Amino acid sequence: MENEALSEFEIKVDKVKRLEEMGEKAYKAKFNKTHEIHDLEKYELGTKVKVAGRMTFKRTFGKLIFARLYAIGDNFEYKFDEKLRTSVQISLSQNIVGEEALKKFKEFCDIGDFVGVSGELIRTQTGELTVQVEKFELLSKALRGLPEKFHGLVDVDSRYRQRYLDIIANERSRDIILTRFKVTQFIREFYIKHGFLEVETPILQNAVGGALAKPFKTHHNALDLDMNLRISPETFLKRTIACGFDKVFEIAKDFRNEGLCVDKLQEFTMLESYAAYWDFEDSIKFYTEMFREVCHYVFGKYEFTANGRTIKLPEIFPRLDYVATLNEILGFNVLDMTDVDEFKKLVLEKNLLEDYELKDQFTVGGIIDLLYKRKMRPNIIEPTILYNYPNVVPLVRYSDADDRIIEMFQLVIDGQEMVKGYSELVNPIQQKKGFEEQAKAKQRGDAEAMDYDKEYILAMEHGFPPISGIGFGIDVFLYHILDCENIRDTILFPITKPLDKEDQDED
Repeated sequence: MENEALSEFEIKVDKVKRLEEMGEKAYKAKFNKTHEIHDLEKYELGTKVKVAGRMTFKRTFGKLIFARLYAIGDNFEYKFDEKLRTSVQISLSQNIVGEEALKKFKEFCDIGDFVGVSGELIRTQTGELTVQVEKFELLSKALRGLPEKFHGLVDVDSRYRQRYLDIIANERSRDIILTRFKVTQFIREFYIKHGFLEVETPILQNAVGGALAKPFKTHHNALDLDMNLRISPETFLKRTIACGFDKVFEIAKDFRNEGLCVDKLQEFTMLESYAAYWDFEDSIKFYTEMFREVCHYVFGKYEFTANGRTIKLPEIFPRLDYVATLNEILGFNVLDMTDVDEFKKLVLEKNLLEDYELKDQFTVGGIIDLLYKRKMRPNIIEPTILYNYPNVVPLVRYSDADDRIIEMFQLVIDGQEMVKGYSELVNPIQQKKGFEEQAKAKQRGDAEAMDYDKEYILAMEHGFPPISGIGFGIDVFLYHILDCENIRDTILFPITKPLDKEDQDED
């Protein structure tokens, strides 16, 4: 009885064995490139080059083979609206490489393999820039082939899980990811140019603080200590200011154990920055300039397109009074609300929210935030600075004019928050009160309330200067300006469900 036909995987494993039997390595140690694929248009025809990449196409015409090598390469200039060359055609002619070499390429070099070639730049009769190969090396053998139409997969999780395939096959995915990393570099350089120092703060923390969110919990075995992954670097960055570093920023990985949706991630990248002796007005000016310059860097103009609309970015964004706008919706002064149950009753009487929506709200601030998200934020389309917030955020400085107001701002565009910033609370007496209110909310069942952070209070009691800070999610920022369908499109390797054991074992 004949053996069953070998699978593609088994055929390629067999090729590796045959190469080894021939005294060749299927996985080379290195290859000395002289040129990058993205740069080849700059050179005159006839230039001798050595380039390498993954083979994504191969077609044989008797004694002539055409193929394509793909590589993003290094040291490239990139603009979102300009196409980066990521592949080049190569040609192998028996007249140049010889009969044995051509036969070897046909038999052992498959789509998906990494190949290095040396040869001369030419243009074919159709005008295609081509490397006319004189020598080639199989650098690394792929045991699994490339999908023909990977970007068309219905199973989006597979695209996210196998990003190395998605980026090759899907130009849109490649453009978004390239833009993400170039934008991050630009932002880092922007901060450094303005005198900020990049710092690092702990990811493992023993107090939940800096934002209202449910944390991921873990345990430190050596110290026998329950800890959490940070939801924000805020409190440690302000302690860094207390060290004497007047301007600091961190591009930080944060973790919030929240639900899945198209515009939220549980592991995300947050940029937070703090400047001593600034107030929130300084932060508004700084962020406005940075936002505009990032968009100009990406698109070459101070605007971007989202949901079919062109969003123009003026030098000064218009403002909206948060309290005044909310009062118009409520029909009474939200600043008078101190009792949670009374507030819930009034909101229900006016049919502004449903009872089930209020069930898990334990603070006046929680109800205010829910009203804002349901009744106010969706109606803000053009870039708008919200200011004049009620005093419901525990880390923000009270207004000197009215301690029921805090010096906080947000930029909202197309119904989405792009940044949050404020004059920081540096008064330890007031900060204790804020933490005490959070502790009460936690006792009432609020899983997103902050912990009472004794270490942070101790640092503040030793003295903080006036501070203002901003925080914005880089993923969310790119999700909006690049008009993505899902925020996971902005992540190189987003979290996905693990492969089933059957899938892992499959050849």
